[in-house]
Amino acid sequence: MALRRARRPCRARRARVRRARRATRARGDRGARGGAPLSRATGGATDGAGGPGSPAPSVAAALREAYSSDWARVVATLIRVTGDWDVAEEAAAGAFERAAVTWPRDGVPRNPGAWLTTAGRNAALDRLRRRGVEAEKVREWAEVERVTGRAAGAPDPGDVVADDRPDWDDRLRLVFTCAHPALPLDARVALTLRVVGGLETREIARAFLVPEATMGQRISRAKAKIRNAAIPYRVPTADLLPERLDGVLAVLYLIANEGYLASRGDALQRVDLALEAIRLSRMVVALMPESDEARSLLAMLLLQHARSGARADAAGDLVPLPEQDRSRWDAARVAEGLALLADGAPPAGPGPYRLQAEIQAVHARARHADDTDWPAIAAHYDALAALVDSPVVALNRAIAHGLAFGPQVGLDELARVAASGRLDGYHLLPAARADLLRRLGETDAAAAHYREALALAPTAPERRFLERRLAGLPTPPSD
Repeated sequence: MALRRARRPCRARRARVRRARRATRARGDRGARGGAPLSRATGGATDGAGGPGSPAPSVAAALREAYSSDWARVVATLIRVTGDWDVAEEAAAGAFERAAVTWPRDGVPRNPGAWLTTAGRNAALDRLRRRGVEAEKVREWAEVERVTGRAAGAPDPGDVVADDRPDWDDRLRLVFTCAHPALPLDARVALTLRVVGGLETREIARAFLVPEATMGQRISRAKAKIRNAAIPYRVPTADLLPERLDGVLAVLYLIANEGYLASRGDALQRVDLALEAIRLSRMVVALMPESDEARSLLAMLLLQHARSGARADAAGDLVPLPEQDRSRWDAARVAEGLALLADGAPPAGPGPYRLQAEIQAVHARARHADDTDWPAIAAHYDALAALVDSPVVALNRAIAHGLAFGPQVGLDELARVAASGRLDGYHLLPAARADLLRRLGETDAAAAHYREALALAPTAPERRFLERRLAGLPTPPSD
């Protein structure tokens, strides 16, 4: 029973983690450390004039910046040293909570990351000592600190590297472990947002519209799986790295997809999740700058998110790409996304994320909808379909062919997609057929497919869009 309590955070412990996170959140998508919180609660750390006891704006900004840049570093280092994910998270939260109290009084330290790592390491030692179940670990750790003198001041977390590769730091261990293929995909997503992103369980639950208890159990089971299955806390070896990196990128891609087009509810998009995916992708690119696929994923997410302000109108209704006001696209994100693609594909040829980013780049370069190079998009989808056996890729390829070479060509491709049965019940298949039939003037057939799509559409904005399309079909002449 005592071991169970040690592994599962108690109510007071969860409250402490929340207090620390609230004291340092409110981060925006700022440069290379971008990202937006799923919650903008800030506790005492505010940007404006605070009440009694509130940190000065400069301290509040330093706290937020440290949380954005150093949370994953501190947690990753503490997990490596303690081998206990719960202790590491609690100790890291305690370090940030202590910073929220200490920095306003003593000033922001010259190296906030090193200060936080020291505070977190000391807090982790205290917790292990109180538990009394890791005496040998505590003795070994304390002896290392005495001999090396590290107790007086931790190194910058960025200088703490994995044993087998000097250019990998502890954050890579953390990212690869959270996205380990032995974990269910939904658990990988939740664990990545919780431990790497530093988001609260209730925020992740709200983002994916599940009860907080359900999400908490999902995260707890993932941690237990890592412990019980002895999943190693390390960067994969060179022969496994490409495959494992694909798994990491797939997790970020799934988070971004939910942000780009919500799978349920009343909102068309989840901007908070989209920004979190961008922030985490920036981290992976910073850690693995030689990976073209990692850079391409970040480019794709930036180019997609650049359109977020134009994708919905004031009422929250969907605005399709051809009808968007392109002056509302985020020019800075477009420029950054295109710059990431400027070096071209690697000699081995483009990977799936490079091809998807190039598709987004074609849209971004078109000043008007009529300028879109649909044959180029169709060619990119042809290459993507050759690499990825995905019914959604096949659907998008068919749509691109219909817009590049004529509606009937697209309808023929869509018929083959439908015949496979792999998209049965997916609302965008009948919606795509309806749109191409509308372009051909096949009003009755288009209306039937719009009604089918309406019955399947998962979100209110998509249903309202389909209703508008259905209502806008020309009325057939009476006999």
